[in-house]
Amino acid sequence: MEETLKKSDFLLAPYMKRSNAKATFQMFNTLGPYFGLWALAYQLAPISLWFLPPILILMVLFSARCFSLMHDCGHYSLFESKRVNRIVGFIFGVVNSIPQYPWSRGHAYHHKTNGDWEKYRGPSALMSTAEFAKLTPLAQKRYALLRHPLMLFPGGFFYLAIKSRLALILGLIHLAEYAFRCLWVESSTPLSERLRAYSPKHWYTTGELWDLLFNNICVVGGWILLSRWLGASFFMGTYSIVATCSAAIIIYVFFVLHNFEGSYAHKTEGWSYIKGAIEGSSYLKLPRILQWFAADIGYHNIHHLSERIPNYNLADCHHANRDLMSKVKVLYLKDMLGCAQFILWDADTERLISIEAFRQQTAPASKLAFKS
Repeated sequence: MEETLKKSDFLLAPYMKRSNAKATFQMFNTLGPYFGLWALAYQLAPISLWFLPPILILMVLFSARCFSLMHDCGHYSLFESKRVNRIVGFIFGVVNSIPQYPWSRGHAYHHKTNGDWEKYRGPSALMSTAEFAKLTPLAQKRYALLRHPLMLFPGGFFYLAIKSRLALILGLIHLAEYAFRCLWVESSTPLSERLRAYSPKHWYTTGELWDLLFNNICVVGGWILLSRWLGASFFMGTYSIVATCSAAIIIYVFFVLHNFEGSYAHKTEGWSYIKGAIEGSSYLKLPRILQWFAADIGYHNIHHLSERIPNYNLADCHHANRDLMSKVKVLYLKDMLGCAQFILWDADTERLISIEAFRQQTAPASKLAFKS
């Protein structure tokens, strides 16, 4: 990718047009089957549990698609109206147990800094090689263990089922503690000013707090009602499996879209937004049926060039700009597991490497130091 390449060189504007008809159809062809599968599983479970595995697999895939459409709503790219995107995004957020508005604001930061590894290192909080080298051997093993692909399953359940509930509880406790101190500690500063100066730990704006609060009310209320209606063992068992597996898929797909061999991993100085989009995002070429469940998020380079392009236009936009995509990393289903090794950022070479590669680089220096 030449340094002179600009965003204006790409044909993007015609594909930013949103269609309420297409968006509505996507909403119903996702939520309808998802809830229908829940009803089918409930009817068939008493007959034989052997009916459940294929139904659960489909539920996981539809849950992942719900997340992808929620993601589009967060960029205000699914529907024409910003308000409708917020409402539908909130619904998808409740389905996936995620407060959509706070999530989307955090995700927007990722888009602004993609490829700038001094500022953003993904949801896995990856380390630089310099930071990793300072860890004790035990801490290095713990770091590697927590980022092993199998940890996606407990991590996925925490991400969907627990994280947002915990954020609300801890945030409200922090707010109550601050209010208590304001009331009981004497100060020359007026109480109203001290309360306005509050800096929350688990949300950034009042809008995020309200979304977090209402999402939790709907999600936890839904858990209680559905447990009473469908039976606690059936609902919680099914929900736990679907949430765990769909979150593992969501998190890992996002990882693969950015962490791969040769990914653009620059310092802040000299960082290029275009290079971050084109060379720091992969084109994940999934089988057609999986691409549908992923809502075409595999065309991630195009998505990063302009997040306002709706998912139903990404493929056409990709093909219209394919002559400018010579350095886009193309990944296939068979390549995905291999991406799990790229969990360290080498700031000196500005690339992602594996722990094994890091140890091979540092082994000669370690041996020399031992001999001396």
